Amino acid sequence: MPAAPRRVAPAKPRKKVRAFWLKQLHMWHWVSAAVSLAGMLLFAITGITLNHAATIGAEPQVTRAAATLPPPRLAELRGDHAANAPLPAAVAQAVADAVTIDPAGRPGEWSDEEVYVAMPGPGRDSWVSIDRESGAITAETTWRGWISYVNDLHKGRNTGDAWFWFIDAFAILCIVFTLTGLLLLQLHARHRPSTWPLVATSVIVPLLLALFLIH
Repeated sequence: MPAAPRRVAPAKPRKKVRAFWLKQLHMWHWVSAAVSLAGMLLFAITGITLNHAATIGAEPQVTRAAATLPPPRLAELRGDHAANAPLPAAVAQAVADAVTIDPAGRPGEWSDEEVYVAMPGPGRDSWVSIDRESGAITAETTWRGWISYVNDLHKGRNTGDAWFWFIDAFAILCIVFTLTGLLLLQLHARHRPSTWPLVATSVIVPLLLALFLIH
């Protein structure tokens, strides 16, 4: 008589759970890695450039400009203004047309003699000063180079709200990438004996450096 068909034992619930979490962790791990790839590369490179900032030479480029505000626009600077009020829109446009630096929306420092508007940004510092009596415009931009630019992106220095929130989102993605990687290490550690010694090394080395070699 033919042998009875062999029954396939159903997968054990524990194996199903492990397979489910492996699938989820792999998905979150590679998605977080893919989305944060460019950011990780940028922040890794700028970590090196910041660490060696003192040895990376850069000659700042200073650009100065001068002009005179038209009388109709100068009249808008007369009278009382709040201490940190931005320039009136028409005045800001006239300044941008005259010296190619746009102070629109930036807080101004108003005194009886002048209005001073600082416009710092990553890798650069810019400012405009307007004499409230004569309308004389003085502007200056200092460009410190691309290394300084990417270093300021790393530090979030003068980068605005959009980059501020990008850094937070990027940091969360890195946390997801790291934690899912740790959990994947745990799931595979049984077959990889060097897993936990290597993880311990990642903790012990910076800890010892911080405790004994940082003065």
